[in-house]
Amino acid sequence: MKTISVGELRQNPTQMLREVESGETYVITRHGREVGRVVPPTPRLDVVFPAKHRLTTRLADRPRVALKTAASVDELIEDMKGDV
Repeated sequence: MKTISVGELRQNPTQMLREVESGETYVITRHGREVGRVVPPTPRLDVVFPAKHRLTTRLADRPRVALKTAASVDELIEDMKGDV
């Protein structure tokens, strides 16, 4: 565990963060007294990723729809109204 003062931390935080990233722990001091610690993150083993959602509907199981043609859109709409 290394010690760094607030003043040193202000001057060069990059070096300290690089070492913390590599696993080093730092104690931050102000006027010789500990005011905080910077520690590397611990791996999260409790995180569980949910399984991907699987579609249960197969295209082959869906009913077939007969395609219809018409001379105009209005004719198609009228034909659809009769199906409902």
